[in-house]
Formats: sequence, C-alpha cells, structure tokens
Amino acid sequence: MGQIILRLDRVMADRKMSLNELAEKVGVSNVNLSKMKNGKISAIRFSTLEAICDALDCQPGDILEYSKE
Repeated sequence: MGQIILRLDRVMADRKMSLNELAEKVGVSNVNLSKMKNGKISAIRFSTLEAICDALDCQPGDILEYSKE
C-alpha cells in the first residue's frame, strides 16, 4: 500500500520561508506546522492546505506526493 509524503520542508526551503513566518501567515501554531513539515500528521484540512498554498504560492501537488513504496 502506498503513502502520502509531505514535501512542505522542500517548498519552504525553495521559498526561503521560515517555520515561524509560515505559521504566522497560515494561522497555525508552530507545533502543528512542525508536525506537518516532518510528516507526523495523518490528516490535513483543506482550509489549512489552501492557506499554506496561498502563503507559499504553490499547488497542493508541490507539497503532497504519493509513493507506492
């Protein structure tokens, strides 16, 4: 069975945006955003994903990746 991999850290690095800056723009706590960045979550609200994509000027596919391994 495959899995969804979060690539938030890569997109943040590409945009040169810190965890604190993104957390402030998105309105999510640093702790929750850190869990997302490290792939330690099992779900994400569409509203949160939309806010992250808006803040990072990216598409959901830039952050989420499906792996069959």
